[in-house]
Amino acid sequence: MWLAAQLPYAVQIRLGQGIGLLSYYFAKSRRHICEVNLRLCFPQLSGEEHRKLVRKTFLSNGIGLMEVAIAWFRSPEDYRSRTTVTGLKNLEAAIAQGKGVLLLCAHFSTIEFGGFLFNLVGDMDVTYRPNKNPLFQAAMFNGRIRHFRHVYDRKDVRGAMRSLKAGRILWYAPDQDYGAKHSVFVPFFGVEAATITATARFAKVNDSAVLFYSHYRNEDNSGYHLDFSPPLQGFPSGDVEADARRTNELVETAIKKQPDQYLWLHKRFKTQAAGQSARPY
Repeated sequence: MWLAAQLPYAVQIRLGQGIGLLSYYFAKSRRHICEVNLRLCFPQLSGEEHRKLVRKTFLSNGIGLMEVAIAWFRSPEDYRSRTTVTGLKNLEAAIAQGKGVLLLCAHFSTIEFGGFLFNLVGDMDVTYRPNKNPLFQAAMFNGRIRHFRHVYDRKDVRGAMRSLKAGRILWYAPDQDYGAKHSVFVPFFGVEAATITATARFAKVNDSAVLFYSHYRNEDNSGYHLDFSPPLQGFPSGDVEADARRTNELVETAIKKQPDQYLWLHKRFKTQAAGQSARPY
C-alpha cells in the first residue's frame, strides 16, 4: 500500500480501475450483493442500465482502494490542487456555536479519502469499526491517527460524546446495517432498512449542530469535490423513527448525485424485521 501511494495519480486511478474490473468479474458474491442492492433501490433501471451501474460501481470501489493507500501514507497537501470545497461557511458557523459539530457522512468509495481531505479545512475526531485482522487493524488505525486527533471505536459511545462536549467535530456515518438491537426499521430508497438511532442521541448530548458532509470523486477522475450542508433544523425531533428516516433521506440525496460511488457491496438490508428468511441476499 505504501508503494501504491507513491505512484503518480493517473497511474493510481488506472490501477484502481483495474482492481475494480477484476473484482467485477471474479468477486461473484460481492457482485451479487451489489446487484441485489441496486435492483431494490433503483427498480426503474433497465437491465442494461443496471448492468452498467454495477460495473461502474466496481470501478469506483477499485479506485477507492487506491485512495485508502494514499490516505494512510500521503499528506493531504499533496492533493490540495485537486480539491474544491463548497459550504465551508456552514461548517465555520456551526463550529462558532461552541457546542460541537456532528458531521454526518455516508459510506461512499471516497469515504477514506473524504476524511483525509477534510484535513485541508479543519480538524475532527472520527468513529470507526475495528477490523478483525490484527495486521490490517494496525495499518488502518495508524493510518488514521496520523490525520485525526481521536479515533474512536464505534462502540465507544462515551468517547464520542466527550468529543462533542469538548466542542469538537465528530465524523459519523449512520448508513450501514449494524443489526436490530439499536436500530429502527425505516425506508431507505423505499425499502425497509435497519437504521441506527445513535445519530439523534449524539446530537442531543450537547445540542450540537448536525451537518451532512458529501465527498465525491470528479466524473473524469481529475480530483474531488467536498461539500458541507447547512445545519439540520429541528434535529433531533424527539421521534427516533422520524430522525432515522431523515438521516436515510440525507444519504439518499447524496447517493443520487453519484450513485456508482456508493458502497453498494455492503449488505445494507441483511437485517430484516421478519428475520433471516426475509434477507434478500
